[in-house]
Formats: sequence, structure tokens, C-alpha cells
Amino acid sequence: MTETSYEKLEPWQQELLDKAEAVMENGYNLYSHFYVGSAILTADGQIFAGANMENSSYGKTVCAETAAIACANASGVREFRAIALIGRGHDSESNDPVTPCGGCRQVINEFADISRFNVQLICSNTKKDKIIITSINELYPLPFGPNNLGLSLDRFRK
Repeated sequence: MTETSYEKLEPWQQELLDKAEAVMENGYNLYSHFYVGSAILTADGQIFAGANMENSSYGKTVCAETAAIACANASGVREFRAIALIGRGHDSESNDPVTPCGGCRQVINEFADISRFNVQLICSNTKKDKIIITSINELYPLPFGPNNLGLSLDRFRK
């Protein structure tokens, strides 16, 4: 895990974070008033973005990372290299980087297994002066997934 700032990111990391920041404003957050945006870089260089979408039935809330992954999946893309994530509260800028919740870590891990790649995570605060670069394996050690069930992901790979 590395802490850095926007200026020190690679250009492709900056682009991914910028896409996440742009889509963050589309968050539907009537209940928490917390805006979250995410952008995914696929193995073939495409970028898919997603914003959080809350629901009065809280269990039906969709996190930004899952929204971006669902968007890519709907386009038939399942192999990812990196995910950028940024978020803020309704009345102030966040000082701490936003990281995926436990459920999103599980979803990211499953697609990391499909990708056969330790997906990089770029987690930022809104000022972009405090950014954590990590990986799904580091952020979510000892995960449970298809391999634990004896299942093969081969048919889902391109």
C-alpha cells in the first residue's frame, strides 16, 4: 500500500481517477448524501464508470464500484486491470481516501479471479492530495470465491 498525490500518479491513473470524479456527481444518494464515483480500466484499455445508487430498501443500494463492474459486464467485458474510487459527503470534502466496502471487495475479487490479475485500486479523497494505491489482494486477503466452491471461471474469460 502506497500513499501518494494526484501529481505523482501515472497519466493513465490520473485519467481513471478523473473519470471516477466526473461520474461521482451522478450519485443518487438521497439517504446518506455521500457521493461516490468509480472507474474501471479493462484489460483491453476501455474505461467504464459508475456512481453509487441508494434505495429506500437499503439492501438494494448499489455501490459505485459494483455499478462500474455491472456496466462493463453488460458490455461483455470482465477482465480488469485497475479501479479508481473517489467520494465525498454532501456538505464537505473528504480528507480520507474512500476505499471499497466489504461487499465491493468481494465483487472486485471475483472479477480479479476472472482477470487472473491482482487488480490495482486507486482510492482518493476529493482533494486528490491523499491517494492510496493498493491491490485487491492486499486490501482483501484470504478471500472466498469460486475456487473455494470448486468452480471454474474459464467460460467467463474472453
